[in-house]
Amino acid sequence: MSPPRVRVLYGSETGNAEGVAHDLAAAVQGRGIEASVTMLDDAALDELPGSGWVLVVTATTGDGDMPYNADRFWRALSEDTAPRLDGLVFSVLGLGDSGYFQFCQAAQDLDTRFEELGALRLRPLRKCDFEYQAEVDQWTIEILDALAGPAQPTERAEPSAEAPGRHHPHEVTVLRARRLSGTGSLKEVRHVELSLAGSGMAYQAGDSIGILPSNDPVLVEHLLAHLGASGHEDAHGRSLREVLTTAYEISRPSRELVEEIGRRAEDGDLVTLLAGSDRRALHEFLWARDVLDLLPLATRPPLMSGELLGLLRPLAHRSYSIASSPLVSPGQVDLTVATLRYRAQGRDRGGVCSTHLADRITEGDTATVVLEPNEMFRCPTDDGAAMIMVGPGTGVAPFRAFLHERRVRGARGANWMFFGGRHRRCDFLYGDELTAMQRDGHLDRLDLAFSRDQPEKIYVQNRMREQGKRLYEWLTDGAHFYVCGDAEEMAGDVDVALHEIVAQHGGMSSDEAADFLAGLKRDKRYVRDVY
Repeated sequence: MSPPRVRVLYGSETGNAEGVAHDLAAAVQGRGIEASVTMLDDAALDELPGSGWVLVVTATTGDGDMPYNADRFWRALSEDTAPRLDGLVFSVLGLGDSGYFQFCQAAQDLDTRFEELGALRLRPLRKCDFEYQAEVDQWTIEILDALAGPAQPTERAEPSAEAPGRHHPHEVTVLRARRLSGTGSLKEVRHVELSLAGSGMAYQAGDSIGILPSNDPVLVEHLLAHLGASGHEDAHGRSLREVLTTAYEISRPSRELVEEIGRRAEDGDLVTLLAGSDRRALHEFLWARDVLDLLPLATRPPLMSGELLGLLRPLAHRSYSIASSPLVSPGQVDLTVATLRYRAQGRDRGGVCSTHLADRITEGDTATVVLEPNEMFRCPTDDGAAMIMVGPGTGVAPFRAFLHERRVRGARGANWMFFGGRHRRCDFLYGDELTAMQRDGHLDRLDLAFSRDQPEKIYVQNRMREQGKRLYEWLTDGAHFYVCGDAEEMAGDVDVALHEIVAQHGGMSSDEAADFLAGLKRDKRYVRDVY
């Protein structure tokens, strides 16, 4: 019997899932088996039945949502009119972050829906956490073994090499930090410069840096007081105070902790809520609540420090888009960091890493970082191609890097920026740089949307609609379209506006406009870096 044809489908936000998909296809082809790689939004549902094996690799974004280049496929798959997939053999691998309650939810949804439509599961759903390479290698071996068949001997796949620098921490020095946002701004935004000297890290414009923070010492002391601990107690060879400060997540409760609190809570409604059957209600309850908020809810019996540590996740790094180009700053990276501060449940709180950078380290101190390459988010390789950048707030960061890079490269392609904030006088991040680029012609267009500078609120998507005809013309002439910033609202609003612009000025139906945008995604001309 001839081996089955294999289709590898992927949904990816930062390029990791796409990279895994291509590595998987290469491993299958290395066994002499035909394999193709397709973005999920380019996969036609009516072609799936009878197409051999389908292997799906997908990330999860937002609040358990599909990646932007898999959303159209998922909507079609979810319809009552979706075709039966009887006889199709499939397996799904998800990439995600187990710190979120919707861990690998996109992969879970696809796996469940394929089965509902009659497809046969080859291997159980595999969920991979941030350190995903070992899990991916094992899953690939299992897939290759299944392709070979139980009676055929098969060589073991060699583990893939890790992406350069992805999981390897480096110590770097804080060179400078200055405030970007002006007096009167509701946001405390800082420009931070880190020296890469001696680290061996080489980055590209579009990459991100992950910073490993320390926890707020005030929160640590409150936790110790609640636990009745001095902080000097031994915890895995270190003091309890030290591990709570540098080793565990205490600002974002883990799923395991929430579930255990639910088992020990006395209030029936609270037990039901923490069980998580209503994900939205649980999400709203947990918003702005940390470990200290939850511990008093566990009374049957209370959690002790030794038990608590076993229910906490390791302290994870936080990612920031790099705001510099190695062609301009080869020995350093610049970051644009909004310091999160707020008050909830009667206590002052803050973003773990943003306050770490603002309050707990200073110029000359070291920071522990990892490089996060993003192969999907790059300047056009064609220096003659135009690029359109939508980056309100700190979303401007990678576009500062792109503009610096294109100037050094002497790129002839036109550059168009949409930037937004609350007030021009205090929220125009890198305003002097951007307006100087506009004056000297490097930035061909600069459309600004300051939402609170007039009675009606104006956002970047409003400016896009105002320039819809010109924007569509740029796209049809080959421009690349980039979005960076808030995934919860802005990125979705921009996508809706773009869809409407293409439909209106291209004279297309909604479906035709969706096909047009799918083509941009397939050609890597519509890409996002959202968080």
